[in-house]
Amino acid sequence: MSLRTVFLSTSSVWRKWSAVNSLKGVASVGPQHVPCTSVASRLLGHWSRPDVCIIKSNEKPNVQPVRQYARATRKKQDIPSQLSDLPPSMLKLDYSAVPLAQTTDDVVKRLLSLELASHNEKLRVKTEQLIAKVQRDKNDRTSTEVKVAMLTARIRNFQEHLLKHPKDKANKRRMLMSIDKRKKKLTFLRRTRFDAFEHVCQQLGITYTFPPEYYRRATKRWQAKKALCIKVFKELQKQRAAKRAEAKRAEMALNTNPSTGTQAPTAQAS
Repeated sequence: MSLRTVFLSTSSVWRKWSAVNSLKGVASVGPQHVPCTSVASRLLGHWSRPDVCIIKSNEKPNVQPVRQYARATRKKQDIPSQLSDLPPSMLKLDYSAVPLAQTTDDVVKRLLSLELASHNEKLRVKTEQLIAKVQRDKNDRTSTEVKVAMLTARIRNFQEHLLKHPKDKANKRRMLMSIDKRKKKLTFLRRTRFDAFEHVCQQLGITYTFPPEYYRRATKRWQAKKALCIKVFKELQKQRAAKRAEAKRAEMALNTNPSTGTQAPTAQAS
């Protein structure tokens, strides 16, 4: 580094230092030989002070606003529940048939009611209410209608849970499995007892959607395979019909000659 460069850097540092002192209202003093590193650190410390950055009223500051990282509060959604129609004064399922629970004092009755009951106890009461709507008699616990009612209460409970916790994949899988089970039972009920099927859907508020028609792209290979299957099926039908006719003729021949006591020989079909 040449001597001229050293003097130029020293003079520029001195000019900056005098400008800082003029802003602070301090009279400048004579030149002092200060190392460049110490001057730079002093300048940075000086300009970082808030009382040094003076901005005129007609000037707009080029300063970005401080970012606030506080999260906005989310409003809780009002999730409709199937248990909301249960009155709090109703007794639990284990004590509803006890006559002494009806005549006890208010404190004990409150402990035995649904007001202080857990979610599982309320769900049991709701399941019994749905079963009572569709069961064939009071002791019916295994019919298809009762199983559909139990699955319906379970599915609605899963739906309410997933609205609050949409990332719960395990319970979502259980809900889909329950929906498939209920769909199979409703399909069986629609095919065997259509009046009971309509009654169950009406009482439980189920909207049954019919499955889509089977559709498969008709390729040449599929058409040839289907034609072969039809041909084999018809050939088997012919053989079975020939066997049935042969057996019928042998039975008629035996019935027409009962005195001989011998059966006519039957030719086996190839």
